[in-house]
Amino acid sequence: MNGYCDETLVARYGVSAPRYTSYPPATQFHGQFRARDLTRVLEARDPTRPWSLYVHVPFCESVCYYCACTKTITKHHEWAAPYVARVAQELALLAPALGSRPTLEQLHWGGGTPTFLNHDEIQALMGAIVERFAMRGDDDGEYSIEIDPRHAPDATLRLLRALGFNRLSLGIQDFDPDVQRAINRRQSFALVHHVTQFARDLGFRSLNTDLIYGLPRQDRASFARTLERLMEIGPDRVSLFHYAHLPERFKPQRRINTAEVPDGPTKMAMLSDAIKVLTDAGYVYIGLDHFAKADDELAVAQRERALARNFQGYSTRGHLDVLGVGVSAVSRIGDIYSQNAWTLEDYENSVDQGLLPVRRGFELSSDDILRREVINELLCHMECDLVAFERRHGLRFATYFAAELGYLEPLARDGLVTLGDTKIGVTRRGQMLVRAVCAVFDRYLVMANRRQFSRVV
Repeated sequence: MNGYCDETLVARYGVSAPRYTSYPPATQFHGQFRARDLTRVLEARDPTRPWSLYVHVPFCESVCYYCACTKTITKHHEWAAPYVARVAQELALLAPALGSRPTLEQLHWGGGTPTFLNHDEIQALMGAIVERFAMRGDDDGEYSIEIDPRHAPDATLRLLRALGFNRLSLGIQDFDPDVQRAINRRQSFALVHHVTQFARDLGFRSLNTDLIYGLPRQDRASFARTLERLMEIGPDRVSLFHYAHLPERFKPQRRINTAEVPDGPTKMAMLSDAIKVLTDAGYVYIGLDHFAKADDELAVAQRERALARNFQGYSTRGHLDVLGVGVSAVSRIGDIYSQNAWTLEDYENSVDQGLLPVRRGFELSSDDILRREVINELLCHMECDLVAFERRHGLRFATYFAAELGYLEPLARDGLVTLGDTKIGVTRRGQMLVRAVCAVFDRYLVMANRRQFSRVV
């Protein structure tokens, strides 16, 4: 196998661990954090600072059996307009603490399926956003939306571009018809190819595609064909996710025949093949399960050490506070996390009563802040500069993290990390297992039930 995959090391260190889109992980959020805590932080924030805004649209017409996202499966498109109105009302409730139309540097609509909304609803939702935020007029903001190729006709793509979106993320998962039947997501290569080409013709600057390895009925040969097809499309970014089969946690996965899920060696082979195909095609391995073309902003941000993690994965603008609106959306503002109600009914009831729908969150301690920084450095840059860290925080790393450095020694002996007086580095063979490296610095993991997290690989 290539230098990224070693079956022996995966067996030893490929345990369950958080994805670290936040630290502490969302499993540590608690109900003592309420709307007043979010409001307090917003009111203390400099109102001239720019924002990143995340909007969650929960609706999908049909269920994909592998999916673990917060979603509402319905054919009732009439549910969409009232939901858009409530998101607009949530923004209005937040407005007094936001100041007068601060700049929106980054915007992401996720789901669910944002293109479940019709054109009037898409325009109404964007109208509610620009009423509260000033979008950049030079097309230099990062404005992205997740789309389902099955629900993205040319007219919808044209509207999205006209409204200012300049990045698309497409869920593909697999092109094999047999795999698609097993996961209840059928979409032809011809359809996906048309959507991507038309998006490029419209001037979308970056296209991300999601693939999943480890799905039912996949094998090495079929996944190789999917990768070959993907290279015909040539997306700017590729997210290569490992399917975590957790039917006890996610009800839709109970429709998947466990016997059809490929075994560990087969999954490792598919992962190894994918890494070779992508790197041979000129993609840069960013970290975890993300790849980008060398000239893509994600790769540039990594080279410039400006990369960060948030609940959308890797971010090119990690310095921005993130405000999340809609059901289940998460905000990260300074040293707090805040999450909205995660059922549609609860969310709607709160907004209808004129209340912010915050249900849980977390305020980081000084120790949490240090650990978050170490984990972010390792995930984004595959190293932590100890000298710079000590200078920023006025402490001695080897003293503060003495126990953690001891826990890293077996990983160092196995060639996953290098330990020096000035730097901790993640090696090439350690990159696919970087979550296991980060877990060493996670003081909450020893108290958590690891079964609630996916496996590292």
